[in-house]
Amino acid sequence: MSYLVVGISHRSADITVLERVALDPDAATKLALAVQHTPAVSESAVLATCNRTEVYANVDRFHAGMDEVTAILSDITGVPLIDLAEHLYVHFEEGAVAHLFQVAVGLDSMVVGESQILGQVKESLRVGQDLETIGTELNALFQHALRVGKRARAETGIDSAGRSVVSAGLEAVGGFEGRRALIVGAGSMASLAAQTLINGGARSVTIANRNYDRAVALAERIGGTAIQLAQVPDALADADLVVSCTGARGVVLTAEMIRNASDGRAFGVLDVALPRDVAPEAARIPGVTLVTLADLAGTAGGSEDDIEDVRRIVHEETGAFEATRRAASVAPTVVALRAMASELVDAELARLERRLPGLDDAQRHEVARTIRRVVDKVLHNPTVRVKELAADPGGPTYANALRELFALDQATVDAVTTPKARGGEHT
Repeated sequence: MSYLVVGISHRSADITVLERVALDPDAATKLALAVQHTPAVSESAVLATCNRTEVYANVDRFHAGMDEVTAILSDITGVPLIDLAEHLYVHFEEGAVAHLFQVAVGLDSMVVGESQILGQVKESLRVGQDLETIGTELNALFQHALRVGKRARAETGIDSAGRSVVSAGLEAVGGFEGRRALIVGAGSMASLAAQTLINGGARSVTIANRNYDRAVALAERIGGTAIQLAQVPDALADADLVVSCTGARGVVLTAEMIRNASDGRAFGVLDVALPRDVAPEAARIPGVTLVTLADLAGTAGGSEDDIEDVRRIVHEETGAFEATRRAASVAPTVVALRAMASELVDAELARLERRLPGLDDAQRHEVARTIRRVVDKVLHNPTVRVKELAADPGGPTYANALRELFALDQATVDAVTTPKARGGEHT
């Protein structure tokens, strides 16, 4: 089985395309389940953020896996495959490993080094484990990615500024200290925005959400005020900064609403929703500064030296992960070889018993121990060396040679391989 990534992000498509393929949690779940149930795929996970939609899969065939994943992605998002294909990227095997590690450390983020992505990777792992679409292989990959992300943050200053899409956006609209903020939405992005505003000295923070109870819960957590979504037009007039981050399909804040509320004064609008919440025409209103996800692409956190250090860490960790995988790949061959040897020894001992029925128990035990000791010594060096050599890039060829030399067919190897359990340890 091999790792496959099919995705679309701010690096391959503009915001108008990204918002067409944006997934809410229910759609992401549907995608992961649909992919995992296709013939070429054994495991799947979906990483859906404000600037990417990616499917990670464990496949037995590259082309069949890619075709199945892209077809399902097109079906669930409703975007015709002909329109989707030109924006998709595909990574396979070591390239897929390196890509997830780059994502986890923040190198592939809209705001390079942003602090939120590691939690999003962890959440994708948790959801996949709960859905049982993630098994042994993807669990190992995602667990390692989380360790790489933590290592990058511990050893470099890639996230020293603690930047996120939200904090970068708030800076872009002119800062927030002393301002009266209105947040439309109550999800994870809204929570991050609320905490950033409170910690940064905003004068007041008001939370509006379609689900009023969630707005109340967030407002109580940060010491703000909760309102009904229908009260947003009036609340806009009392604010000078609005952050919109709902999961709605369609415009939530119209240009007319913002024009009436701003009335020519300085008014900051940060739209970090996908699809967009704010009508683009709002940017042309006098006094209004509208910042969207498209405006934040390429914003960097950390220095160039930090970024280079993180690239080095990703390269090292990718190599280490692949070496471990190669070494593990020879284990079934080694187990099959030793199982075959054990069967031969048992057969020979049975034959000896028939030819020399007069042996007593002590003699039979000594003969059996001697034969097994000889077989173990003969197999020791080949099996130890094949494990050592397997860590090298060409390592799997040694396992193939071992199978050929001892006439082990693949069915024999598969028969002694422990079935891969679903799920895995939560991080």
